[in-house]
Amino acid sequence: MKIFLVRHAHAVDGEPDDLRPLSSKGRKQIRTMAPFLKAEAGFDPTEIWHSPLLRAVQTAEQVSIVSSVTRRCEVGGLRPDDDPRAIAARLAATRKSVAVVGHEPNLSALATALLGDSMERPLVVLKKCAILTLERERGVFRVSSLVAP
Repeated sequence: MKIFLVRHAHAVDGEPDDLRPLSSKGRKQIRTMAPFLKAEAGFDPTEIWHSPLLRAVQTAEQVSIVSSVTRRCEVGGLRPDDDPRAIAARLAATRKSVAVVGHEPNLSALATALLGDSMERPLVVLKKCAILTLERERGVFRVSSLVAP
């Protein structure tokens, strides 16, 4: 089973933060990354979970188009400053491959929690539109790949 942690693509600046859409650069990042992942990195989630912020929703939409994943859902706990422990527990309990589209610093903290670290400092920091793949074997997650534009 795999967990794909996907940081949203580049977004326009502005307020309110929740409504910032992807920029043209961000849409280009997704168009560049998504086909590569499908063909080269074994990107095969059965569901896409995303934060409620517009830039994450739009990133999830684009990823679902390229990957043919039809089940997308908004999930609480994926905002930038949310505590990742509830999502980490939910992911640890799932039996399916999931792509999680969110934000920094939440995704780095989530990856650190899944990898079993104390979360005092992140083990990895994701650039915009980067995808970190974690694989679970015998109940333990390990890093499988990190792809960034």
